[in-house]
Amino acid sequence: MKPFKRGSCYIAAMCLSALSVSAHAQSSVTIYGIADASLRYSDGLDAAYGGSSGSTTMVNSGVDTTSRLGYRGTEDLGGGLKAVFNLESGLNFDSGTTANTSKFFDRAAVVGLGGTWGTVTLGRQTTVLADALGPVDPLGVRFASFNPNVGVAALSSPKLGVEYGPAGSTSGSYRLDNSIKYTGQFNAVSIRAMHALGEQSGSASKLSSTGLGVAYESGPLSASLAYAQFKTATDLALKGYVGGISAKAGTAKLSLTYGSHTADTSTTAKTTNKTLGLGATMPLSANMDLILTHYQVNRSRTANLDDGFKRSIAFLEYKLSKRSLVYLEADSTQWKNNYAGSGLKGTGTGISAGIKHSF
Repeated sequence: MKPFKRGSCYIAAMCLSALSVSAHAQSSVTIYGIADASLRYSDGLDAAYGGSSGSTTMVNSGVDTTSRLGYRGTEDLGGGLKAVFNLESGLNFDSGTTANTSKFFDRAAVVGLGGTWGTVTLGRQTTVLADALGPVDPLGVRFASFNPNVGVAALSSPKLGVEYGPAGSTSGSYRLDNSIKYTGQFNAVSIRAMHALGEQSGSASKLSSTGLGVAYESGPLSASLAYAQFKTATDLALKGYVGGISAKAGTAKLSLTYGSHTADTSTTAKTTNKTLGLGATMPLSANMDLILTHYQVNRSRTANLDDGFKRSIAFLEYKLSKRSLVYLEADSTQWKNNYAGSGLKGTGTGISAGIKHSF
């Protein structure tokens, strides 16, 4: 038998080492996304879903579910420990552009560690208010840019005009930069705690945010509650909470939510928004669902007349496969005391027909 050469021994050792690492640290990366596009006609609503004096016809993106492209991955580090990451970008399928022109991974950019004790992630991520509403929202977070629970209660677009927490925008605080979040699952109970750093020189408070949420899910019942506070760069405060419950009644799923927040918009002025949502999801057949919802938003502002709006939204979805469906959507909005602006129609209506594919 010929002796092994030194080079052969080195190669063999490298192969064994690679096999050992592979067995110890298994990793996976998943590319996923949603493509959602529809044809929409509206009267009394503009393309951004604000009030209007006329009508609009358009090809839209994300009416059923927000279009997106994402990457998520995990690596088994051994001993029950794993590394995780998630990158996700919102997309406009009507124009081929990113939903956020200033942040490519606007929906998520996180990395962290997880184990039996829970998961800790750092980066840009949703707040505990947004996390709490997801499982109990009557629309199931459909039509996010038009859904009052997403826009007002979870602060995606509350019309405050001030940046609360490190959101990177004055339009809303649904997701925050520079944040650290803990998520723990303990049987039927899940707990979330999050803190976002304002990164302002000389102050740990300015532009920061802190929140805590708890949820329960068992069988046909889901319930959640969350509280969060946010600061501006000048240390003005916003404090808000959301809660909700959903339960099965026969084959139907019934949902009820409530949210409230009060924001200091200046040293002498405040704005309070209160949002009530209710609805039902009813399977009409093995492939068809009907979703009926109603929301009410009441706003009070210092030295202004109280206003708000009522909004009803209905979806009819037909599943073509596990990944594809077509849908019809209809909505009606009634503005109260010129919430959408003066000189506009007091009622806005819309109808959409679209297709969604998940991959």
